[in-house]
Amino acid sequence: MKARYLPLILAPLFSTAALAAGYTGPGAQSVTTVAAANDAADDTPVVLQGYVTKKINNDDKYEFKDNTGTITVEIDDEDLPATPFNDKTKVKLTGEVEKHLMSREVDVDIVEIIN
Repeated sequence: MKARYLPLILAPLFSTAALAAGYTGPGAQSVTTVAAANDAADDTPVVLQGYVTKKINNDDKYEFKDNTGTITVEIDDEDLPATPFNDKTKVKLTGEVEKHLMSREVDVDIVEIIN
């Protein structure tokens, strides 16, 4: 009988977390340029538009460029779009800043092709 109520107790916890993670309305602070991402704090939300210019190594690291500069981005294979793209394809990257001791990069969750 107790197991019947468990989903009812847990459902609000998961739905609240999902809504909070995806909020983009007033008060939401996200970075929209590479220059701002290079100065942002760890875990700052990021939405960047520009170009993935090259693969840096055999890991999931790439160089991303917009009109304000370049930054290293980490894109897991499962987050890459189904449509192939190259350094001339404009993309929109959604993720968060990862601050390291001497550098910053963006951990990308979503890659969208713009053009």
